[in-house]
Amino acid sequence: MLSWFKKKLGGAQDLQPEQGAGSETTAPVTAEAPGQQQENGARFFLRLKDGLSRTRKTFVRQIDALFLGKKKIDAELLEDLEEILIMADIGAATTQELLEKTREQVRRNALGDALALKKALKEMILGYLLNANRPAERVLPRQSPFVIMVLGVNGVGKTTTIGKLAYKFTQAGQKVLLVAADTFRAAASEQLQIWGKRVGVEVVAQQAGADPSSVVYDALDYARPRNFDVVLVDTAGRLHTKVNLMEELKKIKRVMDKKIPGAPHEILLVLDATTGQNAISQARLFNEAVDVTGLALTKLDGTAKGGIVINICHEFNIPIRFIGIGEQMEDLRDFEPNEFVEALFAEGEA
Repeated sequence: MLSWFKKKLGGAQDLQPEQGAGSETTAPVTAEAPGQQQENGARFFLRLKDGLSRTRKTFVRQIDALFLGKKKIDAELLEDLEEILIMADIGAATTQELLEKTREQVRRNALGDALALKKALKEMILGYLLNANRPAERVLPRQSPFVIMVLGVNGVGKTTTIGKLAYKFTQAGQKVLLVAADTFRAAASEQLQIWGKRVGVEVVAQQAGADPSSVVYDALDYARPRNFDVVLVDTAGRLHTKVNLMEELKKIKRVMDKKIPGAPHEILLVLDATTGQNAISQARLFNEAVDVTGLALTKLDGTAKGGIVINICHEFNIPIRFIGIGEQMEDLRDFEPNEFVEALFAEGEA
């Protein structure tokens, strides 16, 4: 699983731990065999295609219906296309940019008919996703553990996502520690401990009402001498409009950096795809508070507005690390732009 971060964070040659006085050796990365990767990839593509079926019906199939039998790209067609894009939750600003690029290509006679326009839309959408998915500037820590701070409002599936992440890491041979830094919600710690038992990893927790920063400090103190590879920190489900709670997130971040310089190495914001434009406002406010480095988009299989993926990538240029396409532990999928676009525009059944 750390190999996934190597791929996303800039290449293996830049991410090897340096040896020297006082340095510890990062645990070896365990990767899937090529044959297993290929088999899993094909299986997950089918799951992704199925998960995007509702979005495909309200987006790609409507585009196909709009373009059916039309050879001329005129103002009326573009006006109807605009409505389809907006309804798919691609967002007003992103929609306008797509249409403007389309009009420019029409003016240059670069688009001969509606079929060419559909292909151009697919390429432009992929361009947005690839641009946001560029390698991050961060690197893996020279010393274990790799610390991931997980954020999100109540109800987005944050704790469940952490459990699924822990499963992904353990399947890759990594030693994982979960930290219950959500001390406000009574059942939060219990929920995380249930996931810990289910996955087979340790959980650090304190009593309800404890200072979250203190919980994190003690957890990192516990993790370092015990050779944990990954520490996943569950923070309280935030009302993202509450300034005091955002300030607490900043404090937790400072405590992490004080205990392990450079931590957290990933700040992962979990968003619910079914909330549409509300996910955009959440991403904006969390990012302003703590500089989000990655996104996990849950419940993508439960929405007809999967265009939010395109909107988020264009709006924030923050990589989408994971997408959720089901309830099982294996259903948290690494986000791959090419795979996503191919599944979205897949031919055949909706």
